[in-house]
Amino acid sequence: MRKITTKSALAAAVLFALPVCDAVETNSKQGTLLNENVQFCRATLDKAQLQLDDFRQAYTNPNKIPTSFSDGKVNFITPMGWTSGFVAGSFWYMYEHNQDQSWLNTAVEWTSALEDMRFNRKTHDVGFIMNNSFGNGVRLTGNKSYTPILVSTAQTLMERYNPKIGATFSWSWGVWEFPVIIDNMMNLELLFNASIATGDKTYYNAAVSHATVTMKHHFRDDFSSYHLVNYSRDTGLPVSKQTFQGITDDSSWSRGQAWGAYGYTMVYRYTKDEKFLNHARNIVNYILTHKNMPEDLVPYFDYNAPDDPEIHNYRDSSAASLLASGLLELATYVEKEEATRYRKAAMTMLRSLSSPEYLAEKGENGYFLLKQATGNYPAGKELNAALNYGDYYFLEALNRCKNII
Repeated sequence: MRKITTKSALAAAVLFALPVCDAVETNSKQGTLLNENVQFCRATLDKAQLQLDDFRQAYTNPNKIPTSFSDGKVNFITPMGWTSGFVAGSFWYMYEHNQDQSWLNTAVEWTSALEDMRFNRKTHDVGFIMNNSFGNGVRLTGNKSYTPILVSTAQTLMERYNPKIGATFSWSWGVWEFPVIIDNMMNLELLFNASIATGDKTYYNAAVSHATVTMKHHFRDDFSSYHLVNYSRDTGLPVSKQTFQGITDDSSWSRGQAWGAYGYTMVYRYTKDEKFLNHARNIVNYILTHKNMPEDLVPYFDYNAPDDPEIHNYRDSSAASLLASGLLELATYVEKEEATRYRKAAMTMLRSLSSPEYLAEKGENGYFLLKQATGNYPAGKELNAALNYGDYYFLEALNRCKNII
């Protein structure tokens, strides 16, 4: 896989470039396509609202949070669980779409139930929990009372930061000495926002260091990523590398690749450091050119799964929704032809996810939106399932489509 180091390098080899034609005609066609895409995303959000209205009527206890629908039953978690903030976040995205007071009330209720999670020291995913709930609340309402809660959460997350390693550790269980998973890139947004809110560069520096260390040790030469790197607290260097939720340590777990693509795009948003932008672009290029990427761009749970006849090739709609959202942001940071490539890929994903194959009909799927998600294949959990974080990023991508495409 050829490494991308400049904007022009990828533009020269873009996969989904527009055909050469008269500039006026091209701009006209692009404008029409963009408008069609925006209308499509609005209509899909309207459809999602009908399902989510049933969802919020079926599940009314914000301390008993629906996390997935699998094998015909709904699975719940408490606010302590890493996926606890996604339902509140989905309600915020619904409010962003329709500006309806009832959705605001629902979002506030489910967000408020998570307030004590700012002291949750059992997971590194306080970023997911609190930024998706309180963070979206600040963004959409300007509620100043939410900001100290987010800063307090960032202080809790910083307790996991090790300056010798230059990263925050992930799981508080298992036999690892200092495990860092690729998912942890997503929690850096909490630290960046805390730095902005307080003026304290400690949070910013920790986030940049974590992203830099992860970029150095998590990625292979082709820009695919290991899931987990275990570091030595003594030397600060990796002890072992593995792919905990993929099929083998050397395989390419699709949601992990999407966490990386989205995460480095987000880090560039806050730092404007080209090395992070180029890294995001290289990860995306790996994903979009992978020989096992399906035509509808909804990946298998592991990109290497089709190469093993013993593996059931489950799709992962959550990886597609996450990647689509990241691509729509990435498109805003690159030149025109490259942006077109990313937007086209994102819209292919969103249109696929909005088809009957992946998008549930009203009243089915436990009132979740997306079908065919894969939670943890090696553990045999949440296979061909619905996942609340898949729904969250699907709604985020559709809103981004409306606002920035």
